[in-house]
Parts: sequence; structure tokens; C-alpha cells
Amino acid sequence: MGKQHDEQQVEKHGRKRGGPGLFQLVMVGLVVAAVTKELQKDKEDRTWHGTVAGFVPYEFRVPTVERFRERVWDPDGEHVLSPHVFGVGWTLNLGRIVALVRHKVDDSREGDAPA
Repeated sequence: MGKQHDEQQVEKHGRKRGGPGLFQLVMVGLVVAAVTKELQKDKEDRTWHGTVAGFVPYEFRVPTVERFRERVWDPDGEHVLSPHVFGVGWTLNLGRIVALVRHKVDDSREGDAPA
């Protein structure tokens, strides 16, 4: 399996397995930037949530059920993407996605109904 297998893996995935990809390196950089941003603040001013790189949200507070519901299951929310419950970046608001699908299904059923 040696060299030929490694070459096939590089050809198939664009890089060898085992090493971090560009996405992982960017994410680590964003985490480091967010933590550094918080540590540069006075201790009493640290909130452990905000944005880094101008628009990427970060959240390092202990997750709560309320925050989980707000970000992962909020059918009435206006956004499909919301900040992670914990970490850097975004998560899908599954509640909003389900609500949009239900709305689309209901609309298609109304169109099929006889007048």
C-alpha cells in the first residue's frame, strides 16, 4: 500500500491524510484570535463572546439550554445560520429550516387543492 496508496489519497482528496487542511488551520487561527481578543481586555470587561475578523462570531461562555434553543431550534427566528452555541463560527438553526420546509409543503398542498 505504501507510496502508490499515498499518491492515490493525494489525488483523491487533494492532500495527504493526517495533516490539517486549510479549513482546520483557519479555524484554529480564528479560535486563537478570539481568545487573544478576550485576554487583551481587562478582566472585568471580558464577555467571552463577540466577533473576530470583523464578522465571525465566537462564543466561549458555558452553553445553556436557553442559548441552545435560541440558536439551534428557533423556528420563528429570521436566520438559518446563527452563532455556535459554543465555539467559533455558525450553526444551522434547524428549527427555522423545518419551519421553512413545512411552509413550502403547505404552500404546495394549497396549490394542489381543488378550488
